[in-house]
Amino acid sequence: MTTKDKSIWILIVFLLAGLVVGGLLGKLAEGVPSLWWLSYEQQFGLSDPLVLDLSVLKITFGLVFKINVASIIGMIVALIVYKKLK
Repeated sequence: MTTKDKSIWILIVFLLAGLVVGGLLGKLAEGVPSLWWLSYEQQFGLSDPLVLDLSVLKITFGLVFKINVASIIGMIVALIVYKKLK
């Protein structure tokens, strides 16, 4: 694995961590009146699972993304931290 491949994986880990921490902070901000806008979220994807039944094998596909404002801010902060560390 080259150094460039490793840095891409580190970037992905940073972005996912920023997404998770931001999403958590957005959920915690729901009850705070002045921070309600951080918990504004949008959901998209397959809300009803797609089922492929082949009689012998049954496969269910489903994927839903729930992104709130705080998770977007968390991803931006993670990107800035990654660039500072690199």
